[in-house]
Amino acid sequence: MNLIDRIEAGELKKEAPQVRIGDTVRAHIRIVEGEKERIQVFEGVVIRLHGGGVRETMTLRKVSFGVGVERILPLHSPRLEKVEIIRHAKVRQAKLYYLRDLRGKAARLKELKPKVDSTKKKKNKKIAKKKD
Repeated sequence: MNLIDRIEAGELKKEAPQVRIGDTVRAHIRIVEGEKERIQVFEGVVIRLHGGGVRETMTLRKVSFGVGVERILPLHSPRLEKVEIIRHAKVRQAKLYYLRDLRGKAARLKELKPKVDSTKKKKNKKIAKKKD
């Protein structure tokens, strides 16, 4: 491990957000205005993950008042308070730049539902039959 890797290892967040391409996330960012600090929330779709280690960034895209807005956020920045994952989407590409050219319903991504354990379904059916 060289010197740069050792320095960067100390800057890594212990609980880095596990985001994927296509996720809709809500990022809470600490903004400093003069002497005051506040939290600003930016909600958008992850269209790009770039880099690795302490230099890893994600690009979020949202449409605000009819204008597309993109923001690049370092995942290990101390200014990034937390990242909430709102929903996952099914995507087949590593970069979703094609969303920039789409408008309205065409720009939607197909939502991934959480996997349901099949053994729980069978148990529920048996319980329902016993109640009848």
